[in-house]
Amino acid sequence: MKVLSTVVIVASISSLISIAAPAGAAAPESKSQITILYDAFGTDPSMTKDWGFSALVEVAGKRVLFDTGNDANIFAANVNAKGVDLKTLDFVVLSHRHSDHMAGLNYVLSVNPTVKIYAPKEGFGIYGSSLPSSFYRKDEALPPEMRYYGGTPPQVMKFGAAWGGANFELIDKTTEIAPGMTLIALVSDAVGTKELKELSLAINTPDGVVLVVGCSHPGIEKIVEAAAAINPKIHLIAGGFHLVVAPDDVIAKAVVALKDTFKVESVAPGHCTGEPTFAALKKAFGDRYLYAGLGTTLPLGSNAGSDKRRGEGPALHQDDLATYRRLARREDPFGILQAQRLRTRGSQL
Repeated sequence: MKVLSTVVIVASISSLISIAAPAGAAAPESKSQITILYDAFGTDPSMTKDWGFSALVEVAGKRVLFDTGNDANIFAANVNAKGVDLKTLDFVVLSHRHSDHMAGLNYVLSVNPTVKIYAPKEGFGIYGSSLPSSFYRKDEALPPEMRYYGGTPPQVMKFGAAWGGANFELIDKTTEIAPGMTLIALVSDAVGTKELKELSLAINTPDGVVLVVGCSHPGIEKIVEAAAAINPKIHLIAGGFHLVVAPDDVIAKAVVALKDTFKVESVAPGHCTGEPTFAALKKAFGDRYLYAGLGTTLPLGSNAGSDKRRGEGPALHQDDLATYRRLARREDPFGILQAQRLRTRGSQL
């Protein structure tokens, strides 16, 4: 399969590969990069910062829009500022039902009304859903006018989507949607988001998995663990890690897991990762921390689409997990809490 090579932030992207376009459409340039179209931090003066997330993932001849931001007008302006052609998308992924990740879908559909949209499958979900009519209790003693559907319901009851007519494909389990491209489907068990379903995009490459996450409500460690089942070598994680309100000890444990347990090579955090987590990840990963503010393009190498064998790493063994659990029990593995205490003590002198 044609896939990408090493992620290097300063790599040239001038070496491009031509790919065939759909019938009737001009062939777009083949690129290997992730472009951040929506976020609340960045330096591009032509784009508007706002809370939310969207990224254009171009890899292995595919153009994937991952999430659509918080405001349709801002999303449209940012897309146009980067010169992104939404008519040539292969598909859209909506990671979850929160508005700061899907509000721009109206604009996408105004430009490309038939594009395939992958979204989580949920009962009575905003993306549409269905249930067998056996889900509700029946009372045959009631007269027909008091019974649902007059007592003869359809075998399957279908419920409408907020975007009528959109080409949704709903995902309820981890699914490979294209060669080397897998949607990881997990459910949050955190207070406040229990039962929230979320999709993450894992792309297998010559150097390992490139993992794009929206908000990581199920837990960034759980998502990475699921990605490692595809390929234990995790090359890059980009997107929101959902540690924006986490205390320092929780942040420190997550950083340890990513760096030492899963041996993630590079991180490009954004959105709900949180400023203290940016700092902790920068300290831990050094030059393998890739800045991913609004408008940033992360080159994914110049050999994407080559016939190189997919990167493989050693599987995680029980001793790796034991090491993680031991490190996770430490109060302050990266000195974050100690630095905070020193700052507090200094301010009191």
